[in-house]
Amino acid sequence: MVLAGPNSNQTHTCSPGRTVRSPECCKWFHILDDIQANLLENECGPESHESLRIIFHDAIGFSKTGLFNGSFAGGGADGSIMINADVELNYKENAGLDEMIYEQRDFAVKHSVSFGDFIHFAGAVGVSNCMGGPRLQFLAGRANISRPAPDYMIPAPFHSADQIFARMEDAGFSPEEVAQLMAAHSVGAQHLIDPTVNNAPLDSTPEDFDAQFFVETLLEGTEPVGNGTALGERSSPIPGEFRLQSDIVLARDIRSACEWQSFITDQDAMIEKFQRVMAKLSTLGQDTDKLTDCSEVIPVPSRVNRLATLPPGKSRGDVQAACSATPFPAIPTTPATKASFSMIQCCRGIITS
Repeated sequence: MVLAGPNSNQTHTCSPGRTVRSPECCKWFHILDDIQANLLENECGPESHESLRIIFHDAIGFSKTGLFNGSFAGGGADGSIMINADVELNYKENAGLDEMIYEQRDFAVKHSVSFGDFIHFAGAVGVSNCMGGPRLQFLAGRANISRPAPDYMIPAPFHSADQIFARMEDAGFSPEEVAQLMAAHSVGAQHLIDPTVNNAPLDSTPEDFDAQFFVETLLEGTEPVGNGTALGERSSPIPGEFRLQSDIVLARDIRSACEWQSFITDQDAMIEKFQRVMAKLSTLGQDTDKLTDCSEVIPVPSRVNRLATLPPGKSRGDVQAACSATPFPAIPTTPATKASFSMIQCCRGIITS
């Protein structure tokens, strides 16, 4: 990747308190200020969550073979979901992304940067707004030219573990790396799988990038948060929390279960591995020698000093541990409070039940 001059320690001052190794990165500070104020609102809210989701949906249109069902497999992290929005936003797995894609597109045009660069910048900035979040690598310099990725390349929430692992292996990811990528669901929500509870979160701490997701996906489900009939929806252990079938099978599959469970007591490892696998994802199909490292523009997230716990009313007996090599860790149970999870989410406007 491109650094500034023969000495990578050379720095350039963009504005007071803001330095970079390459002067090409200075413009991204202007974009940062604009999108934080006018797109992401400096919050770990729906806009930040969607921006992180778009990174995956853009980049996973890629195959190591270059082919998918005998045809062009997509260019990876190339911005095709925005460049070819008239095609790719019609794919079922991209449901709910249209509003954010077109909002982001306007900012990219305003600042004269490629759509691929903007997608991966906005996602990195968005997740940095989440308490405990990672500081993702950001490389700039993608071309603004791409062909549409084909349909059916994004794993679906109703897919089996075999289907998910096969698609991800074709893109170059191991089962352990799939588990690492799923940390994104710690600040995720469901979109149009069950429209009656659209934007229902996937764990009980949707504004924190923490390991709580990896605990709660191992709990036995009791009832669905929605109508319970949507393809890809499973019963949830917590009122107000949406349960994806894909998360259930990955948490319990022998190929990913131990990696999944390991994050419950080691959030630092969860963050480090997520940063590493996201760096791989966000450069699929790209020649990194032609890109410029502008990672120093990405804000440093706040830390989370809280261990994962069993939710109120849950015990070890509710856990469906699947890692045969290591016992499920001993973690405390959060005391019950008057405000239930569903009531908290109600008041934030996510769920109305």
